[in-house]
Amino acid sequence: MKFSLYLLFFALAGTYVVAQKSGGQNPHLMEPYGQVTLFAGGGVAYYMGDISASSGNLGLGPAFALGGSYRLTERISARGEFRLYKVSGDSKNTNNPEKNLSFKTVNPDLMVSLQADLFPYSRRALVSPYGLLGLGVTYLNPKAEWEGTVYSLPKYRTEGVKYSRLPLFITGGLGASVRISRSWSAGLELTGNFLLSDYLDDVSTVYPEFDQLIDPDISYALSYRGSSQQPGYIRGNPKSKDSYMMLTAKVIYSLPNPRYAKERKIMKCAK
Repeated sequence: MKFSLYLLFFALAGTYVVAQKSGGQNPHLMEPYGQVTLFAGGGVAYYMGDISASSGNLGLGPAFALGGSYRLTERISARGEFRLYKVSGDSKNTNNPEKNLSFKTVNPDLMVSLQADLFPYSRRALVSPYGLLGLGVTYLNPKAEWEGTVYSLPKYRTEGVKYSRLPLFITGGLGASVRISRSWSAGLELTGNFLLSDYLDDVSTVYPEFDQLIDPDISYALSYRGSSQQPGYIRGNPKSKDSYMMLTAKVIYSLPNPRYAKERKIMKCAK
């Protein structure tokens, strides 16, 4: 969470410095309020949690994004997007391989954010760096295979508790877009997504008492997958919430803005 706040702080600080040095914007250009852009992209997602890898297979998975933005000022835009990401983890790649815990999941999320551009829109810079900060919600669906069958872990309450499968998350990131033409751009973006939950991987606290398990057979098998575990033994770390990173390449399209085009034409004729 602190990481995302730092990212936005530096992005906004950079924007402020550039604005002070620019000495104001071109009086012949109107601010592009209401400019709408659409974007789509794909990349890679990486999970960080109780059984994230310290070596070996990092559990990377594909990520996809689809969304749009609405420009509020020369430098600030409101964004909304839908994303889909796949991540996984396995304790055999951690310092506690004896737990034998693992999961895979394909999750959707929805996010709204504010994007702060380093340069003003009217500058039409070839490369435009930015920072963003936002809030979202994701759907948790961790699964694990046991003896040839894949199980949805939340259903079996492997730690004896029922947790929310729709947790909120805070997101922060940095990116840059490169202008290809008047309407098209390409971009690269890195975001950190910090869940207000520790159950992205279905691992958080301790091994439950046997009478807390809702299914004496399957729940027990999915919870106690390792060797020498007993009720109360440490299974995860609830003090550290789960998170996931996304690195995505995007194609961006700016819709024609009739109001902005008309104002620019008027200003040019008035010269």
